[in-house]
Amino acid sequence: MSRRDERRRKVEDSFEEFRLAVAAALGNASRQHRELAEERARDMFEVMVRGGGIDRALDDPLLKKALAKEEFSSTVAQAMLDHVNAFRTWSERGPEELSSLVRSASPTAASWPHESWLGDAGTADGSSVPELWRIGSGVVRSAPEQRPFPVAVPLLDQSHLHISSTPDSRHQADGLVENLLLRVLSYFQPGLVHVHVWDVNQLTGSLPGLYPLTRAGLLTVHDPSRLHELLDELSDHIRRVHTSVLVDGHLSVRSVSGAGRRTEPWRIAVLFGNRNALKEEQQQQLQRVARNGLACGIVLVIVDIPVTVNSPIETVSLKADQTAACTMTGKHVTVTLDPPFPRTLVPRACAIIAEKREERRKRFGTFNDLLPEHLWMESSSAGVVAPVGYQDGEPVSLGLGDTSPHALIGGPSGSGKTNFLYALIGSLAARYSPDELELYVLDFKEGVSFAQFAPGRKDPSWLPHARLVGVNVNTDREFGVALLKFLADEMRRRADAAKQHEVTKLEQLRSEDPHGRWPRIVAVIDEFQYLFGERDQVTQQATQLLEDVARRGRSQGIHLVLCSQDVAGIEGFWGKSAIFEQFTVRVALPKARRVLAEPNNDAAVELPRWHAVVNHESGVRHGNEIARIPDSTSKGTFDYLQRDLFRRRGPELAEPILFDGSRVPALHGVHDFHMLRPGDVTPTVLLGQVIDVAGSAAKVRLARTPGRNIAVIGSLVQDASAVLGAAAISLGRQHHPAEATFTLCCLVDEAESAAQKLAKQLNTNGHTVDVVRMDGIRDLLNDTAKRLTATITGTASAPPQPHYLVLYAVDAAHTLLEQKDPGTRASALDSLRTVLKHGPENRTHVLGWWRGVQRLKSTLPPGVYDDIGAWVAFDVQGKELISFGPEQVMAWSPRPRRGLYFDRFEHSRPQVVIPFDTGEDIS
Repeated sequence: MSRRDERRRKVEDSFEEFRLAVAAALGNASRQHRELAEERARDMFEVMVRGGGIDRALDDPLLKKALAKEEFSSTVAQAMLDHVNAFRTWSERGPEELSSLVRSASPTAASWPHESWLGDAGTADGSSVPELWRIGSGVVRSAPEQRPFPVAVPLLDQSHLHISSTPDSRHQADGLVENLLLRVLSYFQPGLVHVHVWDVNQLTGSLPGLYPLTRAGLLTVHDPSRLHELLDELSDHIRRVHTSVLVDGHLSVRSVSGAGRRTEPWRIAVLFGNRNALKEEQQQQLQRVARNGLACGIVLVIVDIPVTVNSPIETVSLKADQTAACTMTGKHVTVTLDPPFPRTLVPRACAIIAEKREERRKRFGTFNDLLPEHLWMESSSAGVVAPVGYQDGEPVSLGLGDTSPHALIGGPSGSGKTNFLYALIGSLAARYSPDELELYVLDFKEGVSFAQFAPGRKDPSWLPHARLVGVNVNTDREFGVALLKFLADEMRRRADAAKQHEVTKLEQLRSEDPHGRWPRIVAVIDEFQYLFGERDQVTQQATQLLEDVARRGRSQGIHLVLCSQDVAGIEGFWGKSAIFEQFTVRVALPKARRVLAEPNNDAAVELPRWHAVVNHESGVRHGNEIARIPDSTSKGTFDYLQRDLFRRRGPELAEPILFDGSRVPALHGVHDFHMLRPGDVTPTVLLGQVIDVAGSAAKVRLARTPGRNIAVIGSLVQDASAVLGAAAISLGRQHHPAEATFTLCCLVDEAESAAQKLAKQLNTNGHTVDVVRMDGIRDLLNDTAKRLTATITGTASAPPQPHYLVLYAVDAAHTLLEQKDPGTRASALDSLRTVLKHGPENRTHVLGWWRGVQRLKSTLPPGVYDDIGAWVAFDVQGKELISFGPEQVMAWSPRPRRGLYFDRFEHSRPQVVIPFDTGEDIS
């Protein structure tokens, strides 16, 4: 054999070997595929048999052929064996285990026979809630031995309930609802469960046995045609709970209550339908209520209304044969509902619940119960004492005097702090006349909790005891400092009077000076922690003043009531033990932290809503008094008392000062403006309102001395125009008509309307007003500079007359002003600098607005800033102003409608001002 044939044979042998290997592999794969298919078929068959149950599989014609196949026989046999074993296990232990489970999860009225509890008012306070509520008994239809077991459903915080019936079984649905409601109402203390009933078919026929509950407010029957009102009411309740109760990360009312007494009552809304769907908008609103209601204590019991909700809901389906099925037990269980409770016992049981509810309500007392029989009959000489709530029907009082000088009140949002303050202030104001007690109230929240104490548009009455009311002060921390400074000054004034009479306390001073007016002062500062919100000079001043008043105010009859949502975060306050120790009166509202003596006194943790811990022993546990605080903010409570006290006030009593941080003060309403008169040789400019107790104006005296010019700095047209307008109008009020000249230079279009308005107001008051724009600014400055030069050199023909240059956006003309005259090589900028330097001494003053600090510096000679004696800055950071003021300006950060004001000739530190509203006509 040739070498070529040998190679051919080897190749053929190799190919044959490869073919045989491939054939073997394919055969093996085919066998494995067949085995896997058979195994999957058996698995699928087992899933189908076990999923539907062996009984159903035996009756299914589609599975009949498969059941007869030998390869499935083991699966069928095992399924039948498991079926028998399962029911054997159930028959032996199931009913007893379910009965034990229901007994443990449904104590007393939740599952016991009605004979043991119906007719007794509940005592549970909501700290523990049954997980299940009995509705009947059930049996497993296919079990060899049908032994009954109790059937119960979750409710309240866990699930809604949907009941569907047939025309023949509707009466069973009514009985089921009534039984469940009676179990719930009889388990809890009266008042913890409120029931709302709506029936599309009838106005008053549903659940008549429960009607005695209506007189206690525990049952409300709604008009069949006004389902939307009920849904709106439930929606409003959900919103209120979310905004006022579900705070600090809580997701449900149940988590807010914790292991303590329920803080919010449950509301069970029963809706009876007629098997027709609701209107689309009602259906959507019902779904929203169902979705959000459980967390807020709202439970829906829906009868014969087709509904699909995205929330936990149990379903009970009633059949015409008087049996039922429910999702709790599944489709293989036949449920027999408990029969309705005896007709004669149901109204009697509800009447007892209503009576107990009324007894509890009367024992707690109302706002009117806090008030004395005769108003203004008590003396505050030794202190003030007033009831704020009730404990077991007895009043709990809060007192402020020499031994308990100051009070600290704490409670998170929604805990009833405002209600407590109204109860306290109302109780005090009813006992002590305005000559005995003065109130200074300040609220740092973005709200108007105390605005009622001052006259308003709707209610012109005001609390006669209120001398100062501050609201919406959240961004104006300086106002809190101003109040503390006022109290410190008043404290020193009283101390000086006490020294003159050689006494040490207010009680002694009043005895020595019976004709003097020395009322007790109570200053209430809500959310006072805002005072210490920043590490700045405001915090430093507030801490110093607070320590001074807290330590020495007691002997002079000045008392502080400080309130906060979260006292734990106040570093500036808690770091001063000398301050903290003075607040011996502690009031802790539900969930309050660090108000009482920690860690031994946690009484506020489990406190229910409308309650407070009142403690006069610096928060130690033995000083606790748990008081229920009556509703003091609803219509007919504090508002009625205030109107009564308002009518009793003396005619000489002035209304309180109101500081509202959200309002723009009116120039014509400021006392300082009305005090301006023509003829003063040194006129006063009013720039804005200073944040102080008196509501004073920021003033600049335009004396004939260098530097008496005013600059407004910032890019805000509205604020800058307001300052320039108030300055010019206040100057105009101090000059007789035609006595002074006002020149308004409007150099940007944005200020045109403000300049025209100012010109009109000045013209109306008889003043000469010239309006100049960009094309006339150079001539104006050059002519003014020439007149000044003539006056200085003694070549002027007449003595100088007052001339005020009001310049809008001076920097807009900077490029134009820099242009030099070809002949003299002088520029209008040089003329402006001459006016700024020499004008004030010759009765010419510049009131100018520059849109930035650097733009102002470009106008002035390099490094020379003395020609601007006073300035107001708006949207400018403090570090930019350091060249024009003291170091304190570094801490300034711009905020809306607030400016920083500094007069280098008058002030040691800058002040915050609010621009005035100059109005249309302030003549």
